[in-house]
Amino acid sequence: MSISFDNSYARLPEGFFARQAPVPVATPRIVALNRDLAAELGIDPDALTAEVLAGNEVPEGAEPLAQLYAGHQFGNFVPQLGDGRAILLGEGIDTKGNRRDIQLKGSGRTPFSRGGDGRAWLGPVMREYVVSEAMHALGIPTTRALAAVTTGEDVIRERVLPGAVLTRVAASHLRVGTFQVFASRGQTDALRDLTAHAIARHYPDAQGPLDLLSAVVERQAELIAAWMSVGFIHGVMNTDNMAISGETIDYGPCAFMDAYHPNTVFSSIDQMGRYAFQNQPNMAVWNLAQLASALLPLIDEDDDKAIELAEDRLHAFPDLFGAAWARRFRAKLGLTTEEPGDGALIQALLSRMAASQADFTNTFRALSTGDASSHLTDAGAWESWAPDWRARLERQGTDGDAVMRAANPAVIPRNHRIEEAIQAGVAGDFAPFHKLNDVLARPFDDGPETADFAKPPRPEERVMRTFCGT
Repeated sequence: MSISFDNSYARLPEGFFARQAPVPVATPRIVALNRDLAAELGIDPDALTAEVLAGNEVPEGAEPLAQLYAGHQFGNFVPQLGDGRAILLGEGIDTKGNRRDIQLKGSGRTPFSRGGDGRAWLGPVMREYVVSEAMHALGIPTTRALAAVTTGEDVIRERVLPGAVLTRVAASHLRVGTFQVFASRGQTDALRDLTAHAIARHYPDAQGPLDLLSAVVERQAELIAAWMSVGFIHGVMNTDNMAISGETIDYGPCAFMDAYHPNTVFSSIDQMGRYAFQNQPNMAVWNLAQLASALLPLIDEDDDKAIELAEDRLHAFPDLFGAAWARRFRAKLGLTTEEPGDGALIQALLSRMAASQADFTNTFRALSTGDASSHLTDAGAWESWAPDWRARLERQGTDGDAVMRAANPAVIPRNHRIEEAIQAGVAGDFAPFHKLNDVLARPFDDGPETADFAKPPRPEERVMRTFCGT
């Protein structure tokens, strides 16, 4: 198998990682292979054998390693985390000249496993495959899934479960927590090396740490606005789960909302609602403040001046996020121009949806089909809002139908569909998994094939809690 590896992270000082080969598994079998992504990476998909994708065989040119990082987990700083169940094989250069990490997730213990088994069970691997590829199809920056394989070995969680490995592709795996680990140790030289590496890899126009901070702030503002526009809840927005590239990373207890409410939480470990749907912009700022704090030693020798300069860059987030959020939600209402009252118009609809527990995806999609009123339990709620919306469309001179259809997906990865696919997969039947991926690859298409996947869950099908899988 030929991969054009050029492993820039492996050329950083040894303290950035631990060199570690994947731990072989018993009898790997391919569950899913993303042939289109393989071609994009310049890899012959037929050369991607189960042995390679499970880590039993390491491709020529790979330099396997586990990355070091720290992180705030639910607000509490953990000074050393790192890849406890993932191995970065290396960096490939894709057909467009972009550098892409290729990582095996669930590939065995590393020096950063902290007592864990280093493995993944099949459910979270299938979930990440489905959701990350669905996010890509929705046009939202994300890590990608190249493959999923079963290992032929059991994993012990609450019960005995089948093991699996996910091959994940990312612009990089540099996280806010990667900066935090060196800052917390006072390793300024390492922090400087990391900053130079991050700038060269992601933001080559940046002139230093302040420009890097600004670039990450801008990317995250756009990313979180994109999440909000499709009702996505990450579920575990710790600083070790925020990629500085601006990609969505680490699909653990994530979920897409069915019934809309701004306080919605799915994650089983988010007991206080820290990462509830409506809190995600604030949590992004909190995480970015931790990145800024880590960069302070590089910004200025004078602590007070460094803080002032960093805060100035952080304070750009609200306006950047507000503009991105308004742009996306205007499109969801079919609006192609800007007016001062647009924000109030959008919020008025959202408040009515929350009161009705209306399905987030289907209500917005129904704006272009003419039956959105059926999703609000109070008929008066629609009649008190729709005239203002119609008047707004008239003022711009278009009905906005094409804009709405391009902004409002018909199908999303609904929890109950993912769980249905996982349960079937655990039993050895991957047909529902493949069908779900096929439908989600075309999220804006209507038709008989997608109709069932657009339906919200029946009461007995609702999945109210999602889990990390570790």
